[in-house]
Amino acid sequence: MAAGITNPKVDEFVGRSKRWKKEYEKLREIVLDCGLTEEFKWMHPCYTFEDKNILLIHGFKEYCALLFHKGALLKDPHGILIQQTENVQAGRQIRFADVQEIDEMELILKTYIDEAIEVEKAGLQVEYKKHSEYTVPEELQNKFEELPPLKSAFEALTPGRQRAYLLYFSAPKQSKTRESRVEKYMHRILDGKGLND
Repeated sequence: MAAGITNPKVDEFVGRSKRWKKEYEKLREIVLDCGLTEEFKWMHPCYTFEDKNILLIHGFKEYCALLFHKGALLKDPHGILIQQTENVQAGRQIRFADVQEIDEMELILKTYIDEAIEVEKAGLQVEYKKHSEYTVPEELQNKFEELPPLKSAFEALTPGRQRAYLLYFSAPKQSKTRESRVEKYMHRILDGKGLND
């Protein structure tokens, strides 16, 4: 689709929205005014520049948001970008509770969108944390020593699958829970499967 033109799939998405319909309409108007191409990806309105993802619009129970795909690279002079969780490395959200908030922030939002486009034009990339920088929980390390094929199978997984397991196994505070998670997912690792495959 061409820049600034509405996409029928997004029309449908907005049309069937109950909770955030007015907010989606306003955000959509602002984003399209910035010359981005409207697409529908990951079940949400997604806006691109020269086939590169810039941002998407999505809603949750308590808020709706603009999610900037490379938000970590934006300057954020107003301190409004939110990192959803500590493990999100690139994306950042600007959250809204109602359409009035969006109206009041329109000029600021356009500035952030313009900067996100400039980041893409410049070819800037987010430096992702390397797999080796993630801590291997002691419980998993013990299983690797006990079962060398498990370690080989884990190392054969894609970096994303390895990271997902490491984050999941490391999350609980109690060693017993971490150990039980490792035990539960050992067969999946040995089968070459990711956490959610």
